[in-house]
Amino acid sequence: MDGNGRWAKARGLPRIAGHRRGAEAVRRTIVAVAEIGIRYLTLYGFSSENWKRPAEEVDDLMGLLRHYLRGEIAELHRNGVRLRVIGDRARLAPDIVAMIENAEAMTRVNDGLNLTIALSYGSRAEIAAAAQSIARQVAAGTLEAEAVNEAAIARALWTADIPDPDLIVRSSGEKRLSNFLLWQSAYSELVFVDTLWPDFGKDDLLSAIGEFQRRERRYGAAGG
Repeated sequence: MDGNGRWAKARGLPRIAGHRRGAEAVRRTIVAVAEIGIRYLTLYGFSSENWKRPAEEVDDLMGLLRHYLRGEIAELHRNGVRLRVIGDRARLAPDIVAMIENAEAMTRVNDGLNLTIALSYGSRAEIAAAAQSIARQVAAGTLEAEAVNEAAIARALWTADIPDPDLIVRSSGEKRLSNFLLWQSAYSELVFVDTLWPDFGKDDLLSAIGEFQRRERRYGAAGG
C-alpha cells in the first residue's frame, strides 16, 4: 500500500494526513474484496524497514494503528472477518500487542474474509525465524534433517495456515516486492498500478484482477 507520503506532499499536507487517507483506502479495499468474494487478503501495513523512518512519523503511525484496532475490529467481527497479524511483535508496544491478541481471539472462529495485516514485517526475517525454528527441531531430534523440505519450511513461516497469494498488487508505480512474502510469492502474479494508495478504490482492484485473469499461469510447465 504505497504512496501515502507522496499523496500528502502533493497537497502540501503532513505525511500523517496521507496515512489517514490510506486507512480509508484500507476500509474501501476490505469492503470491495468481501463483495467480490475473495477469501484471503493480506495488507502490508508496516515493514521492518519502516522502523528507520523519523521517530515522529513512526509514533504517528503507531497512533493510527491504535485507533484502527480500537475502532474497526468490532465492525470486522460483525461482518465475519477473521483477522491475523504477522510480523515481529517484539518491536511493537505492549498495548498494541495486547489489542492485536484480543482482535485475533475475538475473530478466530469467523468464516468470512481472512484478513492478514503484516506489521513490523520483513520476509527475510520471517524466513530466518523459520530456519531457526527448524534448526531447533533438528537439534532436539524431533525432526530429521532429511525431512527439511519445502513443505516443512512453509509450515514454519508466519503464514503457515494461509494460502500463498495468487496476486500481489502494489500501488503508486513502484515495481518491487520490498521484502514482502518472498517465499510465498514464488508463483504469484504481480500487478503494479500507478494510483497512489490513498486514491486506490474498487475500480483499481477490479482492473488488477482483470489483468490477473488475462494471464496464463503455468507454474514452470509449457504453455498451451
